[in-house]
Amino acid sequence: QVQLEESGGGLVRPGGSLRLSCAAPGRTLSTYALGWFRQGPGKEREFVAAIDWRGSLANYADFVNGRFTISRDNGKSTLYLQMNMLKPEDTAVYYCAARSAQYSNPSSDGTDYGYWGQGTQVTVSS
Repeated sequence: QVQLEESGGGLVRPGGSLRLSCAAPGRTLSTYALGWFRQGPGKEREFVAAIDWRGSLANYADFVNGRFTISRDNGKSTLYLQMNMLKPEDTAVYYCAARSAQYSNPSSDGTDYGYWGQGTQVTVSS
């Protein structure tokens, strides 16, 4: 079982930045492809970004449009999402997830992920 914990959410003004982190205390994430998903108020969960287990391949949702960067530090067993130029429509609960299959490529399909964190709230508002 892989338990994931997100951190770094908060309230930020439009145009601001946040960096989200995701860790698995007591467990290595280095063999799992990892992803970020989000669910805005009244919306379905949607894919944001994903990265392969080595950190060499990354996929992004179209709406990211160069504003977000996903990265990982396998030595620290931590996943990151650097979010810049935030917009009010980025307001959501952000979840990190680990793919069920180890040594896999990034995926935008939430059903490929078997492990999920509890989420961290990001609010973009003036």
